[in-house]
Amino acid sequence: MTEPRWDGLIVGAGLATLDGEAYGAIEDGAVAWSDGVLTFVGRRDELPGDAASLADEVIEARGWITPGLVDCHTHAVFAGDRAVEFEMRLGGASYEAIARAGGGILSTVRAVRAADEDALFEASRPRVEALMRDGVTTLEIKSGYGLDFENERKMLRVARRFDGDGLTVRTTYLAAHALPPEYAGRADEYIDAAIDWLPRLHAEGLVDAVDAFCEGIGFSPSQTRRLFECARALGLPVKLHADQLSDLGGASIAAEFGGLSADHVEHTSEAGVAAMAAAGTVAVLLPGAFHVLRETRLPPLELFRKHGVPMAVATDCNPGTSPLLSLRQAMQLACTHFRLTPEDALRGATTHAARALGLADRGVLRVGQRADLTLWRVRHPAELCYWLGGDLLDASWVAGRRRS
Repeated sequence: MTEPRWDGLIVGAGLATLDGEAYGAIEDGAVAWSDGVLTFVGRRDELPGDAASLADEVIEARGWITPGLVDCHTHAVFAGDRAVEFEMRLGGASYEAIARAGGGILSTVRAVRAADEDALFEASRPRVEALMRDGVTTLEIKSGYGLDFENERKMLRVARRFDGDGLTVRTTYLAAHALPPEYAGRADEYIDAAIDWLPRLHAEGLVDAVDAFCEGIGFSPSQTRRLFECARALGLPVKLHADQLSDLGGASIAAEFGGLSADHVEHTSEAGVAAMAAAGTVAVLLPGAFHVLRETRLPPLELFRKHGVPMAVATDCNPGTSPLLSLRQAMQLACTHFRLTPEDALRGATTHAARALGLADRGVLRVGQRADLTLWRVRHPAELCYWLGGDLLDASWVAGRRRS
């Protein structure tokens, strides 16, 4: 019988496989891969034969290995910043008041429209690199700051440029993010335009999913449904900014279209939660926005648990309401504000986040899964949520390739 050959083997570190209870923890573990896929996950003493002779590279490690982190909701491609609005909110201005005064999303739209593609890429690169430095190996990036065909296209093209060496990027079309000034008072006509742009952008290979901001200061349920009908006709999955500021039934709309996720969900009703459970829609918790906006209305966490709805955790990295450059910090905030356990938060930023992107090949350490691995300088996985900041990352592998 031929002995297996592995491209890489790591031994000695603990494994938080997330394949089972209590982190699926394995002390003094071993993980091996070939052709970017995990081929062995277990204890070091379970390795077959002379392990050193089976692998092209053997790494002796300390600390803990988890699946690579998955940030399943970001707006990381943008230009400019909105630090002044942060000051305004601290002075008492509400999110809605800033938006209605021409700030908020539209101020970022102006900055994005003014930047060419290369400038937008360079402006966004430090944010993407910061997320990668804190363990992210898969990243979702939305459009939604262009709000016309050429600028939405520009944003999606920039997002695609980050996909490849050391990072997987999933792109989400979010033209239904805000009403641009040239369409003031004509929201239905703008949705018509956004529907017209979608097949053209999809034909260029720029769209992996479709999203909308279903809210009183965004778009109505009927407008959201029209956009989602177009997505369904193109075979594109949907996600939704749902029930963040009020309950417009957004979670139920996401579920109606078999949505990958409903995101924010602070005001979601039990009927919406039940619909999500029936559709297999993931709840994406965004504690960064909750924190920055100083919200007090918690998502219906016990209802999600009662109905078995998986809860993902993401940064919502954006210039206005969640200028957050660490998914690990989002995990910590989810524990502090939402009372998730560190294990819940880690699963939320790996297993459940991968599901929220429709990716079944990552998010858990198991033979046959993609070899996306993160090695941390910690003595227990709970430390990933315990430390407020700090440099805990030792190394990351994406599809079995060590990231420099």
